[in-house]
Amino acid sequence: MAYAEALTALADPTRRAVFEALRSGPRTVGEIAAGLPVSRPAVSQHLRVLEGAQLVSARQHGTRRIYRVDRAGLAILRGYLDSFWSDVLEAFRAEAEAQARAASEPAPKPSRARRAAPKRTRRTR
Repeated sequence: MAYAEALTALADPTRRAVFEALRSGPRTVGEIAAGLPVSRPAVSQHLRVLEGAQLVSARQHGTRRIYRVDRAGLAILRGYLDSFWSDVLEAFRAEAEAQARAASEPAPKPSRARRAAPKRTRRTR
């Protein structure tokens, strides 16, 4: 269940901010840390978790590591969310069809029950 690891990784707000910093393209740890209120070592730790969850990948470029969004891992997460959305839409479709059927059926005729005669009470003088 790779999607569970991805959801757990993205549950942390700082880690999510690190992930979102990669939205515009590959970046180094220093570039990511420059836009966040956390240290470079903290960003590195968050990136390791995101890498373990298959949401980011890194490549070595000299002494630097360049991080980018891992499209394959993101596709797994998207597939899970899409299937969830499909289930919700299917349930909505079934309910809408049931309501449409109920609306198109003729309304039952009201029953003609006899009214009971009012009770007479004796008047005392």
